[in-house]
Amino acid sequence: MSSKEQKNKAKVVFCWHMHQPDYRDRLTGEYYFPWTYLHAIKDYTDMLVHLEDNPKARVVVNFAPILLEQLDDYQSQIDAYLKQGSAIRDPMLAALVQEDLPEPGSEGFLELANNCLRAHRDRMIERFAPFAFLVDTLEQSNNNPQQQCYLNHQFLIDLLVWYHLSWLGENQRRDDSRITDLQEKAGGYSDQDRRELLNVIAEQMSAIKPRYRQLQEQGRIELAMSPYAHPILPLLLDFRSLLEAMPDAALPKAAEYPGGDERARWHLTKGLEVFKDFFGCRPAGCWASEGALSDDTLKLLSESGFQWTATGDSVLHNSLKHTANEGQAPENLHKAYRFGEHSVTSFFRDDGLSDLIGFQYADWHAEDAVGDLINHLVAIAEASKTPEDCVISIIMDGENAWEYYPENAWYFLEALYRRISDHPQLDMTTYAAALADPQVKPVPLKHLVAGSWVYGTFSTWMGEPDKNLAWDMLCSAKAVYDRVIDTLDPEQQKEAELQLAQCEGSDWFWWFGDYNPSDSVRDFDYLYRRHLINLYRLLEQPVPESLQHAFSRGGGAPAAGGVMRRGHAPAEGGA
Repeated sequence: MSSKEQKNKAKVVFCWHMHQPDYRDRLTGEYYFPWTYLHAIKDYTDMLVHLEDNPKARVVVNFAPILLEQLDDYQSQIDAYLKQGSAIRDPMLAALVQEDLPEPGSEGFLELANNCLRAHRDRMIERFAPFAFLVDTLEQSNNNPQQQCYLNHQFLIDLLVWYHLSWLGENQRRDDSRITDLQEKAGGYSDQDRRELLNVIAEQMSAIKPRYRQLQEQGRIELAMSPYAHPILPLLLDFRSLLEAMPDAALPKAAEYPGGDERARWHLTKGLEVFKDFFGCRPAGCWASEGALSDDTLKLLSESGFQWTATGDSVLHNSLKHTANEGQAPENLHKAYRFGEHSVTSFFRDDGLSDLIGFQYADWHAEDAVGDLINHLVAIAEASKTPEDCVISIIMDGENAWEYYPENAWYFLEALYRRISDHPQLDMTTYAAALADPQVKPVPLKHLVAGSWVYGTFSTWMGEPDKNLAWDMLCSAKAVYDRVIDTLDPEQQKEAELQLAQCEGSDWFWWFGDYNPSDSVRDFDYLYRRHLINLYRLLEQPVPESLQHAFSRGGGAPAAGGVMRRGHAPAEGGA
């Protein structure tokens, strides 16, 4: 290929965002939900293997620091159990190996058993006949409690083993004979089998940090970060940023988040500290939580030394309209941008292409899906007047989408990396590499209209009654925090500060509202209130009675159970 052909290739950046909120109770160390370690052994490891197996592939992997802390914590817990017999503080992981399981028929027994139903029915349960049989038996007994007396300890042991086997990454299933043997055994698992499975989990957890770090050091991936506990920075800085894209939206009763500027800076500083400790380097880029940006946020990211950030394409469309550039060609989406005097460069997610991967391709043959995506990418490249500075951004969860694909998207991701990294018109690259290319010249715009990757607004986190009530709860707690924090000793201050950060995360507000599933809303409503209660206790202040009661109940049935959203708002009257 000639140097001219190489220069004329359009750049394609895949940015995989790895994030789980903090499921820990900071007062007890116990985990309320197992999603961090389950996604670690299924997704963070599989994503590693695909990158290691495709030397030409280049991607950005963004980690939320609060996730990195939990990964370290899990590894420490498992190591301490295997070496010293110390307690594991996640009930599901502990149950995998604990000797004294709840008595059959007891509430604890049924709770553990029913927690094993929380896996994708078609892709993770029905795929394995022994697991499907156990699940069917459990569901029949749930419908007819008289049958529950036939569920014994061995039933629960087998169910727990299969639950964890179903959550393993495809790489372990294909390459680890220990897992093959456990699957072929099908049931009647012994204590030795259970411990063997925990050993596999321990190995996978411990491999995440050094292997991602090695890929970064080899220049094969770019690692990036989000603010520490994944807060919505523009809303911490100014509630009124909600109104830039939604002028008629309802604000919380509180006029502002007390000390929001200081807290936003703290999340970036703390995030950098955790990231550098985990990976040994400073990231060039920051996917601000939920791609939530505003002019004030860009200023803060610039002052913090970040070179790039990104968000959804609706934010760009809103910003172009604001600057009277409605007539701009659609190709303007696939460019680098700089806003005002801020030094940080902004990129914009192609929501249509990202959503094809998130919501459509799971039911396609892998090669057909990748071929369709490449056709779209090539069409964009050929339509660009200057392909050398065309940057096509596909940004999405690196975890939640894959359980909807056959075999954890093994064939899709293999074909994706193989075919795009070898394509004559496409340059699979990273944002840092794109910025280092002198042909990429950021387009200047005066003002960014505040918004996120979801619909180009903050409607997912503020403006709806339950969400606004949650913000008012947080503002009240922060006012108490500000009043008493200096009366505590340094260690108490540190614990309260970290607890406050948990409460400021975006995930709680994401789930509140009638459009989300009742079970998920119940879980996150409970966890949010527990975090606030813990904050008051750490501050040694009375806990408001209102925090003892659920305030959001859900009832909707969104796509993918609500864990993912499409980038563009649904059409009027659409689903």
